[in-house]
Amino acid sequence: MTPLTLTSSLAEAKPLGHSSFTIIDDFSGPSGPTTVPGTWSGFSDRVMGGISDATFQKDIIEDTTCMRLQGRVTKDNGGGFVQMARTFGTLRDVCDASAYSGLELSVYGNNELYNIHLRTNEARWYDQSYRTSIFVAPRWQTFCIPWAAFIPNAIDTPLNLKGLQRIGLLGWMREFEADLALSRIAFYV
Repeated sequence: MTPLTLTSSLAEAKPLGHSSFTIIDDFSGPSGPTTVPGTWSGFSDRVMGGISDATFQKDIIEDTTCMRLQGRVTKDNGGGFVQMARTFGTLRDVCDASAYSGLELSVYGNNELYNIHLRTNEARWYDQSYRTSIFVAPRWQTFCIPWAAFIPNAIDTPLNLKGLQRIGLLGWMREFEADLALSRIAFYV
């Protein structure tokens, strides 16, 4: 999988405020953190026996309020991830994102590659998701990622955006120090 960058054909830098969008969460803005029902959580591969470490907390980076995931990713003991994930309610609740063209993220990183995983109500196994990668520099930047950039993993079903259950941002499957901050996430048309 080729990572998306700000200069690639799949993800491009665009100013915030598309002509049509729905903010999912804006930790930095006046609308408050949540505009679409759901919750964020942070965790690591320890939920399945791994030994990666993760912290997930509210922070301020360069005068921007954000949620920040930090940790040491290691593949030791069968693991290999740290994650911040947004659900849209309970395990059975879904968000219909089919009217949108993709996902917009305002993120700050540490010159590392991060994964974005989408899970739908058709994903039955923990490894089933739709994935893409972005390289995140140590500055605030906005990625606009079209749905077509998400590749199925361990699932044969096409991405069904009417059944979106979770969006995850991950430090994934290699040895490194993860440090990823998210100030805003939205669906865009």
